[in-house]
Amino acid sequence: MTAHAAPGVALLSLAPAADEDFEALLSLRMTAMRESLQRMGRYAPQRARERLSRAFEPTHTRHVLCGGERVGFVVLLPMPTLVPDHLVLDHLYIAPQAQRQGIGSWVMAQVLAEADRLGLAVRVTALKLSDANRFYRRHGFELQHESEWDLHYLRPAADERDEDRRA
Repeated sequence: MTAHAAPGVALLSLAPAADEDFEALLSLRMTAMRESLQRMGRYAPQRARERLSRAFEPTHTRHVLCGGERVGFVVLLPMPTLVPDHLVLDHLYIAPQAQRQGIGSWVMAQVLAEADRLGLAVRVTALKLSDANRFYRRHGFELQHESEWDLHYLRPAADERDEDRRA
């Protein structure tokens, strides 16, 4: 568990999730995503439940704690291939009342530091009209392609970013 105090924010940390956390995480996800999904006419609680339950792996899920209180969660999945070349940032949600305080950026720094330690790229998908798109671009993610509802991003591995700088 890593802890950090951002300016003006209580101590931040990540803590492991467990199977019994599913309902609380689902509620947090639905609260965090509601506005973006409603903008697109895609808010459907049952679909949200199915999406989260399909990929819910407590082993790869961490609570985001601020002063000991859960304010979000993050899911970072390793790719189960013979030679993994990336991680998938499957979920990163911060409760609306905790947004715009640097908490998401702190979590992203933890995710990217882990990817850099492993020498891996990170992939993430965001809803087209979500404010998350600016957030991901600000953190070095590059748009790879679009689908009907989503934008798909890649943050290259450290060695690839170094090659780009030298070129």
